Amino acid sequence: MTPMSDLLQLPLNERLALAIALWDSLDDQFRDGALPVDPALCAELDRRWATHRDNPEAAVPWDEVRSQLGIG
Repeated sequence: MTPMSDLLQLPLNERLALAIALWDSLDDQFRDGALPVDPALCAELDRRWATHRDNPEAAVPWDEVRSQLGIG
């Protein structure tokens, strides 16, 4: 077995790939309960998704958001 300290020395892209592979290896039932979402946050996400579904043309492209924030 590879020690955690060795895994943490992997390049970022390899650590990310490993994290995704580990997450994907969990069954759906476990994943659904693994990271509980606050009910208020869940309601806000549902509200935003419904708003987007009703008017997808109102979405602002990520590049534009980054530009407005001065980060890209």
